[in-house]
Amino acid sequence: MNLNTKVGLTDPVGYMERTRRYYRALGYNNDYQWSQYDEVPFTKLIKPLSESKVVIITTSSPPGGPRDGNRKLKEVWSGSTEGTPADLHTEYLAWDKKTTHMRDRESYLPVLALQALATEGRISGLTERFHGVPTTYSQMQTLNQDAPHIVELCQEDRADVAILVPI
Repeated sequence: MNLNTKVGLTDPVGYMERTRRYYRALGYNNDYQWSQYDEVPFTKLIKPLSESKVVIITTSSPPGGPRDGNRKLKEVWSGSTEGTPADLHTEYLAWDKKTTHMRDRESYLPVLALQALATEGRISGLTERFHGVPTTYSQMQTLNQDAPHIVELCQEDRADVAILVPI
């Protein structure tokens, strides 16, 4: 017996296969090519977290930003970690709207949690800005435009660690 079945869980959702079938049904002939790296583009920490300044990167949109799939955010944006908005726009993004919600801003922009960690001395602090990236299926845009822009912003902010909180 499968352990998941034993404890009442179902099999994992076949997200990639479901996505392939969905786009084929829409008439696309070529399957989406998922990003795959032989070498993972992560770097080991060069100093302890307690001495590291953290930047948050989110996939939500800024307040007043696009609210539907026809007007998706198409560029990198930034906001202040002081006076953070009560919520950000997420409705146009693909997430399970039947079984979850986005009313808890900390779940996708954990400013208060990270500020508490700074108070405890677990991290040295947060950068003054957080950054948002568009959700796009264009690997070219992500690799050649958005990622380099985010790296530049993180360097400007003197961030030691970046936390990506995707929706």
